[in-house]
Amino acid sequence: MADPLLEIADDLYSLPLADFTPARDALAKEHKADKALSASIKGLKKSSLAAWVVNLLVRRDPDQVDQVLAVGEALREAQDALDAAQLRELTKQRRQLTASVTTAARRHARAEGVKTTESVADQVEATLTAAMLEPDAAKAVRSGLLVTALTATGLGDLDLSAAVALPEALGFSATARPIAAPDPDARPQLRVVPDPDADKKLRAAAEERVADAKVVLGETEKEQRAARRKVEKLQARTLQVQSELDELRSRVVDLENTLEEIDDDLGEAEAAQAEAEEAVDEARAEVDAAKEARDSL
Repeated sequence: MADPLLEIADDLYSLPLADFTPARDALAKEHKADKALSASIKGLKKSSLAAWVVNLLVRRDPDQVDQVLAVGEALREAQDALDAAQLRELTKQRRQLTASVTTAARRHARAEGVKTTESVADQVEATLTAAMLEPDAAKAVRSGLLVTALTATGLGDLDLSAAVALPEALGFSATARPIAAPDPDARPQLRVVPDPDADKKLRAAAEERVADAKVVLGETEKEQRAARRKVEKLQARTLQVQSELDELRSRVVDLENTLEEIDDDLGEAEAAQAEAEEAVDEARAEVDAAKEARDSL
C-alpha cells in the first residue's frame, strides 16, 4: 500500500466505532513530525453507525460484498442491453440479496457488541442497493472507508464527495479482516506498555460509547413512538369499523323483519288478487249470459 494515509485510514475504519476518535487523535499526535500527514489524519471523520456496519461487512465478509457488486454490474449491463427478462430477474435477485446481506451485516455488528435498529438496517440496505446501481458507489463500498450511508436512484446523480473518508478511497479495497478462530493451544502473549494518557483515552472512549448509545437510544425511541402511533391509529380504525359493522348488522335485522312483513302482506294481496280475478270472470260470464238472453227475445 503506497499511500501511508490510506494505510492508516484502512486501520482506523476497521476499529470499533467507539475507539475511532481516540485512536485517530493518538495517530495524529504520533505523526506530528509530518504536519501534512498529521493534519490529514486529524481530518478523518468518524463513520455514521450505518456506514460503520457496511465497512465492517466489507472487512468481515468481502466475498459476499463481491457477490453484491457482481449482481449490480450484471444489472447495469442488462439495463444497457435493454434485456427486460434478465432485468426483471436480476432486480428480484437484487432485492433478495440486499436483504440477506443486510441481515449478515447486522449479525457481524452484533458479534462486535453493537445493536442496529431497523432504521440503521434500512440505511445499510440502501447503501448496498446504491452499490448495485452506481459504479462509483460500488467503489466507495468496496473501499471500506465510508463515513455516511448511501442512497442512489440509478440515474448517475450520486454525490460521493462527503460519503468517503478520502477522495483516494474510490478504487481502494479494504483489507479483509475475518474473525480468526481461537487457537486452544496458543499461549497469550502479555506485554505491558505504560501509557501516560491511558486514563484520558479510556475516558474519551467511554464518552464515545455513551454518545453512540444515546444515538441508538434516540433511534429506538423514535421507532417506538412511531409504532405506538400506528397501533393507536389502527385501534381507532378498528373501533370505527366495528361500529359501522354493528350498524350494518342492526340494519340487516330491520330489513329482514321488514321483508317478513312485506312477504305476509304480499301473500294476502295475492290472495285478494285471485279472488278479484275470479269475481271478474264470474261477472263477465253473467254479462255474456244476459246478452244471450236479450238477443233471444
